[in-house]
Amino acid sequence: MSSKDFDSLLQQFLTLVDLNKTSLYISLLAITFNPTAWNIVARNEYRNKTITRLFRGNARYGTYFLAVLIFSFGILRDNLYHKAILEQPQYPILPKQYATIVPAVLFFLGQLFVITSTWALGITGTFLGDYFGILMDHRVEGFPFNVLRDPMYVGSTMCFAATALWYERPAGLLITLYVYIVYVIALRFEGPFTDMIYSEREKARKAQ
Repeated sequence: MSSKDFDSLLQQFLTLVDLNKTSLYISLLAITFNPTAWNIVARNEYRNKTITRLFRGNARYGTYFLAVLIFSFGILRDNLYHKAILEQPQYPILPKQYATIVPAVLFFLGQLFVITSTWALGITGTFLGDYFGILMDHRVEGFPFNVLRDPMYVGSTMCFAATALWYERPAGLLITLYVYIVYVIALRFEGPFTDMIYSEREKARKAQ
């Protein structure tokens, strides 16, 4: 690719994504912060029981406290994302006849995966209760876990994409790609550690 072609592509990119908007970087920071922070906090809880001690040894109250934090910061992240894409250039992404129905269906499916996975896991199962020692008796295998391995992360990513398509903001799709990458990295840490927790539980059961 010649330098002229590269400059042309760069100019096209800059017409679709405004890199000068501070809200864009704040949104990316919030997206990075959430899964990173909760993985660090949860691992610390598993090893040191910091939050549990704050609630005088009540692990369930500690889990509820963390659930409120995760939920609240999730709402903040979504609001920051919404603000960021509204400050970005608008450009038609889908053909006009699909511009409404596709993002609506995508958002509905995303919310369906998030809500049903939360229902299936319960509060403690959803919000890292296993790091507090509150373990489930059996692996959840019903919907949506019989369709997707990580329906909550997939559903959340779908909602990001749906919002970008609804408001016709190409920058939103770029942020959605970043969301996907952050979630994939988070799962590489979260999944094996959770498996280890349950593996230790099974070893303890066999020892008894």
